[in-house]
Amino acid sequence: MNGACEADVSNANWGRELKVLGGFAVVFACLFFLPVGVPRFDNALKEGLELTKWYAQEHVLLCLIPALFIAGGISVFVNQASVMRYLGPKANKPLAYGVASVSGTILAVCSCTVLPLFGGIWMRGAGLGPATAFLYSGPAINVLAIVMTARILGVELGIARAIGAVVFSVVVGLAMHLVFRREEQAKADAAFAMPEPEARRPLWQNVLFFAAMVGVLVFANWSKPAEAGGLWDAIHAWKWPISAAFAAGLGTALGLWFGFSWRGLALAAVPVTILSFVIPQQPLLPFIVGCAGLAVLCARTPGEGRDWLDATWALGKQIFPLLIGGVFVSGILLGRPGHEGLIPSAWVSQSVGGNSFLANFASSVVGAFMYFATLTEVPILQGLIGSGMGQGPALALLLAGPALSLPSMLVLRNIMGTKKTVVYVSLVIVMATLTGLLYGALF
Repeated sequence: MNGACEADVSNANWGRELKVLGGFAVVFACLFFLPVGVPRFDNALKEGLELTKWYAQEHVLLCLIPALFIAGGISVFVNQASVMRYLGPKANKPLAYGVASVSGTILAVCSCTVLPLFGGIWMRGAGLGPATAFLYSGPAINVLAIVMTARILGVELGIARAIGAVVFSVVVGLAMHLVFRREEQAKADAAFAMPEPEARRPLWQNVLFFAAMVGVLVFANWSKPAEAGGLWDAIHAWKWPISAAFAAGLGTALGLWFGFSWRGLALAAVPVTILSFVIPQQPLLPFIVGCAGLAVLCARTPGEGRDWLDATWALGKQIFPLLIGGVFVSGILLGRPGHEGLIPSAWVSQSVGGNSFLANFASSVVGAFMYFATLTEVPILQGLIGSGMGQGPALALLLAGPALSLPSMLVLRNIMGTKKTVVYVSLVIVMATLTGLLYGALF
């Protein structure tokens, strides 16, 4: 008997070692046959690095770090019972899905920036349906992007994008809830058995606190419109003073209601203010100093302040490496707008011509895996339509592209697991394909 057990253990060890050996062999073969020196491969590596550099410069500091602080704040300052009441599996469905489906009009974030916010509400107990509706709507329902789509690509396409994005968010959320309804029921039962925790502060204080952080995120990333003039351009001209006002509101909330030292808040504000007046043409530097000051203040504030920093750091460690790796791989495969990666752009143009089912499906898949920063999908589509892209595939890309990307898929798998990620991505691709096919037939 002992001999049989020892043989089983030995076989198991051999199996593990063979897997390790197989992994080494695969890595060695990839390195051995690496096509260094082939122009397309070398250019694809360059595109991967260029896209990663661009993402680091344009999105990490202004988008990702504020989003991580907001998500960390959700996990610390918002009690789980509140999230379950408004977004949980047994929450009022019209209210939960209504709020989630239009959140993008406020946030206007990309598919990667929305991930920490999704992770924050998901870990606090939000139902899978409302959480995934929010996940889709955050990057998909962008007011400026929809206006640009209508102006540049046509009013019909702009209206179809707006309606499709809102409907998609609700349908995707409901579908995710139905597919995983047993897990959702178990979560609801567990939440029902939980005692109601005592709130540390009134709801309106938390609302103002998070509104200040969302204000900083939104206005610090307020993009310049294609045409000068109008309200959007006027707001862009004042984006940094408005962001500073929201930051001042955040500091006031931290001092009044969250136990942060007024002296520490004042000391953190001094270098930011000085830099803002000394080098107004470099607003990113005061922004970085302000974020660093907030982190130091959190570390020096026992209790909720330190918990906030710990939660933010934990999310950052979970999300950032996968995002950077995903952006790099996306750049290698598909390049940047106007630049080719390993996959020739001619293949993409040819595969999305006309309005066939295959053209719509190819457009949905390409859009799902390609990384689109906010607003970049419109000029990309303008070029593709000029190369023969059909109206249906154009809408399919608009509905799948901004909401998904290879980097976001990698992070989602880490947050909610492989199965849920595959179902979510599949739902978006299938729905975008069918919607594009219908739209192409009508227009």
